[in-house]
Amino acid sequence: LPQDHHLPLSFRRRQEELKFGVVLQRLQHRVREIQALQDSPVGKGPGQDGAKQSPMPGAAPQELPTLILEAVKELEEVKQWVLKRIQIWKRQQQLAGNGAVFEENLAPLQKRCEDLVEVHFQLQQQVMVASSELGPELLPRLLERFNEVLSSLVKR
Repeated sequence: LPQDHHLPLSFRRRQEELKFGVVLQRLQHRVREIQALQDSPVGKGPGQDGAKQSPMPGAAPQELPTLILEAVKELEEVKQWVLKRIQIWKRQQQLAGNGAVFEENLAPLQKRCEDLVEVHFQLQQQVMVASSELGPELLPRLLERFNEVLSSLVKR
């Protein structure tokens, strides 16, 4: 953020890591919400007593596609964040060739990628479980978006 330029670089990096952690946790929570909705009797239609109880307030079976779409959108946003960080790392590496100080450890960036890919596969698995509820039009679009996320991470 432009207003943070007066702060030490190490502090800004730590702040960025914390923000990434929060966003990733939110995405992981979203995946758990989808899984809980699918595991509940509501996610599979009315229960034995016909009651429509949901594990999350306000969640109903028709909301499963909406929850999945929101999660995929968040996944794509987190991917953009990771790709931006990779670009910054590459640029810093280039500048180091011209004498700039370059002490960035690649481990945090690798961890981000690994965490993102793990959530990617968890979410994709939930989409496959819900494939019958997503319909013949939405499912291929979602799978295409998953492929794009993964391929852009691999290529960069």
